[in-house]
Amino acid sequence: MIKIALTAIALTMVSLPALAQMSPVGLWKTIDDETKKEKSLVRITESNGVYSGKIEKFLDPTTKVDAVCDKCTDERKDKPILGMTILRNLKQSADDKAVYDGGDIVDPNNGKVYRSRLKPVDDGKKLEMRGYIGPFYRTQTWLRVE
Repeated sequence: MIKIALTAIALTMVSLPALAQMSPVGLWKTIDDETKKEKSLVRITESNGVYSGKIEKFLDPTTKVDAVCDKCTDERKDKPILGMTILRNLKQSADDKAVYDGGDIVDPNNGKVYRSRLKPVDDGKKLEMRGYIGPFYRTQTWLRVE
């Protein structure tokens, strides 16, 4: 009986890190869905069940470090893109615990704000980031850095 209990505890401890990786929390390398080039590093954090993401570093050497979001139309207008919160107000879906939605993402290149949906895949090594405007959507696959 003790062996069964110890085995159950050991299996639980081994599976906890895998479950933690299925969260979108962490540092992600963004990949442009059209050019397939690395663009930036985005850190996704969670506070009281709400997820957000900030641009932490540019990976594209053509991006100016002091670039601002001149096409944004909300409070991010003319604010620095580096350090900008691009993902906001995402929550774990009540219908599908593997999905995080209900928030939005801004594309600093064109200023457009899209409804967003995140889904960790491939044991949390990748993140499907989908942005929606009406019935149309665009999906990028981001890669976990940490």
